[in-house]
Amino acid sequence: MAKTPDFTKAFQDIIGKFPVDTSSFQEAFKSQTALSEKLAKISLAAAERSTEISAQWAKDTIARFGELASSKEDVTDYAKATSDFASAAAEAAAEHMASFAEVAKQVQMDTVDLMLTAGKDIASETQKVAEKAARDTQAAVKKAAATATAGAPKA
Repeated sequence: MAKTPDFTKAFQDIIGKFPVDTSSFQEAFKSQTALSEKLAKISLAAAERSTEISAQWAKDTIARFGELASSKEDVTDYAKATSDFASAAAEAAAEHMASFAEVAKQVQMDTVDLMLTAGKDIASETQKVAEKAARDTQAAVKKAAATATAGAPKA
């Protein structure tokens, strides 16, 4: 019966001829995790600030509602209290929505700044990797040419 040839050694030799520098993958992973950490910090800061705004809005509304719920001497006082409450609620809504807009604006500016910085870093790293690969390739070509020239018969 025919025996299947074992190509394991041949493939190991071939793979060994093409070494892979995994440091670039490790650096890419580190860069990605650092970027993710910075984005998470931006998101968490925005969430914290938004929660503070919401809590303050709720406190303000509850305080004003207490004024609305108090008993009044005259029936017209109830109408005035309701009108005042509605006016104050509309004013508070405008102020708090402006605060939310400021948070969103800050998140946008921080994210754009972070992405621009990351883009510059990635471009720089890519250039370094490309230059290293070019140097390594040139060295391998020179070595192969020298080996071929040394082993060639002289005319």
